[in-house]
Amino acid sequence: MKALIVDDSKTMCEMVSITLKDKGFDTVVAYDGEQAVEATEKEKFNLIVTDINMPNMDGIELIRYLRNEGGCKDIPILVLTTEAGDNAKQMGREAGASGWITKPFKPMVLVSAVTKVCNLA
Repeated sequence: MKALIVDDSKTMCEMVSITLKDKGFDTVVAYDGEQAVEATEKEKFNLIVTDINMPNMDGIELIRYLRNEGGCKDIPILVLTTEAGDNAKQMGREAGASGWITKPFKPMVLVSAVTKVCNLA
């Protein structure tokens, strides 16, 4: 299985990557939404984990694009962000996010969400 991790923080990408590799995923990293779009044009993913606050194309724009034009209509997309407000979560749901995790995250919380959205149980 393959996961795309999208976050402008290299450290956060590494932490998520380690957590997902322990769950059996190969990971690809993108540091903003534009790089993520390029990655999805080259490869197929089983899971996308994205931040919201990023340069060039934020996470909400990315999710909208992937759901509507990017050929990722049925791929689980988890948001992993510092944004905890109901308004941000609502925007994420409307864009097509499958789930929402607030940073800082506990690896087990991420694993639990991935297991749920990817039907790995």
